[in-house]
Amino acid sequence: MKKILVIQTASLGDVILSTPVLEKLHHVYPGAKIDFLMKAGYEHIFSQHPYLHRVMVWEKNEKKYRHLLDLIGIIRKNKYDVVINLQRFASSGLITTFSGSPVRIGFSKNPFSVFFTRRVKHQIGKGNSNPHEIIRNLSLLSHLTFSTSSNDSNDSTLFPSPVTETGFSVKLYPSKHDYAKVSQFKTRQYITIAPGSLWFTKQFPEEKWVEFIRSLDADLMVYFLGSPNEVDLCNRIINLSGHQNSLNLAGKLSFLESAALMKDAMMNYVNDSAPMHLASGINAPVTAIYCSTVPEFGFGPLSEKSFIVQATNSPHCRPCGLHGFNKCPKKHFDCAHRINNQQLLNTLK
Repeated sequence: MKKILVIQTASLGDVILSTPVLEKLHHVYPGAKIDFLMKAGYEHIFSQHPYLHRVMVWEKNEKKYRHLLDLIGIIRKNKYDVVINLQRFASSGLITTFSGSPVRIGFSKNPFSVFFTRRVKHQIGKGNSNPHEIIRNLSLLSHLTFSTSSNDSNDSTLFPSPVTETGFSVKLYPSKHDYAKVSQFKTRQYITIAPGSLWFTKQFPEEKWVEFIRSLDADLMVYFLGSPNEVDLCNRIINLSGHQNSLNLAGKLSFLESAALMKDAMMNYVNDSAPMHLASGINAPVTAIYCSTVPEFGFGPLSEKSFIVQATNSPHCRPCGLHGFNKCPKKHFDCAHRINNQQLLNTLK
């Protein structure tokens, strides 16, 4: 194997969860040139990755299908020995199918998987035996390298990691510049909070964040992380909480700078969203708050110090979906409101 292409054009969290594949490919084929195709906007996450030869981006916002055809042409010219598709949607299947590669690997859920040379089942559900996503991704490499097996999860507060099962975990590589940029914020003890999510039912409510922050020591520094779209959300929480030692960094740090800040925090509080995977990528302590979704889906945190917080008296309607909704289908959002503030405080000890 001299030239390998890995495809994951979904969200940032999915891209981060693909990194064990890069680690394992480099481990088994250290001389291979590994390229990665992702959605435009996330490419900075791999700006310092030591095992990637090239990062290609697919611009989906404008002229999406024209760019898709251009990408297929570029990929065919590169003549990859193998294409590994971690995405389960048709567009990535089309790229894989017409890549010209003699070895085309992907999940059987992909509509174009019939044209792959190897198809692997993507097992996802809400049972305790459901494997983590990194194990599902690594299963695509089983016949190229060595086999991986499923990991049994449980309902304990401290989330069990499947890393010992595979030997590979998510890994990000912030630069010295990234660490230098956030060093000014590390002069005292601090926590970070990433309160936002793309989905309403995956987002811990504002009033619950306010309650939590009001319970914190007044001298503890609290940094808020998020995208530019979440600046107002963070400002509202800070203003309502009245916590004087809070600073809104949403929209001011890059992905890797945010990860570098999370690295030395006492704790990082996140939803079931991309910041959770940022923390895992640099093995930072993390408390993941699950509202409408459940960790048994297989997308939980992977840091050595990882905690799951969820409703102890969970409503029967939970989980209501894999990705969440823009509003609670039952109009009560009990999966979030039944989470006790003390559950968050307990992970700060």
